[in-house]
Amino acid sequence: MSLSTPTDLAALRDQLECLRAELRADVHAAQLAALPREELGSKEVTDRKDEAQQSTTHGISGAEAQRDRDELAQVEAALSRLNSGAYGDCADCGEPIPLERLRVQPAALRCTACQTAFEARLGTAGAPHG
Repeated sequence: MSLSTPTDLAALRDQLECLRAELRADVHAAQLAALPREELGSKEVTDRKDEAQQSTTHGISGAEAQRDRDELAQVEAALSRLNSGAYGDCADCGEPIPLERLRVQPAALRCTACQTAFEARLGTAGAPHG
C-alpha cells in the first residue's frame, strides 16, 4: 500500500465506515419492507392492479436490496484489508491503486486497468466495481 499520507488512509477509513453504516441501514429497511403486510398490521383491500404494482415494486426492491448487500460485503472486505494492511494494492497486479480511484470507489479491489480487464473477461461492462 502506498497511499500518500496517513491522513488519506484515515479519510478513506472514515468514508468506508460511513458507507457501511448507510448500507446497513438500507439493508435493514429493505428487510422490514419485505415483511408480509399481515405482520405489519395492514388490512388493505387490493385489486389485481394493486397486486401487479406490488409485485413489480417487490421485484425492484429485491434487486436494490441485493445490490446493497453486495456493496456492503465489498465495503466490509475493504475494511478488513485496511485492518490487515493489504488495502490499496490491486488484487490482480499488486500495484498500488491510485488514490483518486480509492476516493471515488473506496472499496475498489483492483486498479482501473485490471478492473477493466476483469469486466472484459466477464463479458459485461456493467460488472460491480470491486
